[in-house]
Amino acid sequence: MLVNASEMLKKAVAGHYAVGQFNINNLEWTKSVLLTAEEMKAPVILGVSEGAGKYMTGFTTVAAMVAAMDKALGITVPVALHLDHGTYEGAKACVAAGFTSIMFDGSHYPIDENVAKTTELAALAHEHGMSIEAEVGSIGGEEDGVVGMGEVADADECKRIADLGIDFLAAGIGNIHGVYPDNWKGLDFEALARIKDKIGDMPLVLHGGTGIPAEMIQTAISLGVAKINVNTECQLSFAAATRAYVEAGKDKEGKGFDPRKLLAPGAKAIQDTVREKIELFGSAGKA
Repeated sequence: MLVNASEMLKKAVAGHYAVGQFNINNLEWTKSVLLTAEEMKAPVILGVSEGAGKYMTGFTTVAAMVAAMDKALGITVPVALHLDHGTYEGAKACVAAGFTSIMFDGSHYPIDENVAKTTELAALAHEHGMSIEAEVGSIGGEEDGVVGMGEVADADECKRIADLGIDFLAAGIGNIHGVYPDNWKGLDFEALARIKDKIGDMPLVLHGGTGIPAEMIQTAISLGVAKINVNTECQLSFAAATRAYVEAGKDKEGKGFDPRKLLAPGAKAIQDTVREKIELFGSAGKA
């Protein structure tokens, strides 16, 4: 059931849990996430980076695939199709393509420019019944060419963006994309508390959810985080399962080279990862 993400995240804030955003890269990824969300009766957000959208031949193709698959699989849980770390141009393209939610990442702009562009895109998104996420303080690491230094967001700037009528806010608190290094200092909960104090009940977003210890996840949720993004962890589990299949020589047994068989272990591994995260985030049974 395709919807925007606003209502599901308001419920998450009130219920003290988080909704998982799982990035998709192809049909297997999408199917795995949808089936697991339905099994767990959990609301879910399908994240699409601009790089992944290009890989899948464009946002219009992605929107059509997700809509058709949602219907064909009989999905009953709320599903949002969301642009991840969108540019100004990418956000507009996803509105036209039929996404149900967008993220505009204006964190690399001076705050006044971030405010101006976010204001325009928030009006456009709401005109089309879509939800919108904005960002203050860049997220560390690299994801599909989007590079951040891991800044800690300024609470006053967060309030300026939150007051523009957006639906949820990504604020850098020391989190990074990709695999966390051994010398990572952890999430800055003092900064998160300051931001929460400024923006009230607006849902907060934690990017870079791969590898954050469970106790930190729980603390973040208690401080208002209602959406947690996971991408790298699904990629790693998919790669490990596929490697094991090939190294065991199963691709040489019978028609084990058939893509439907070759990709099946990786797809199952994605399902296992999504299931684990839904349990950790507390969103199982919340659809």
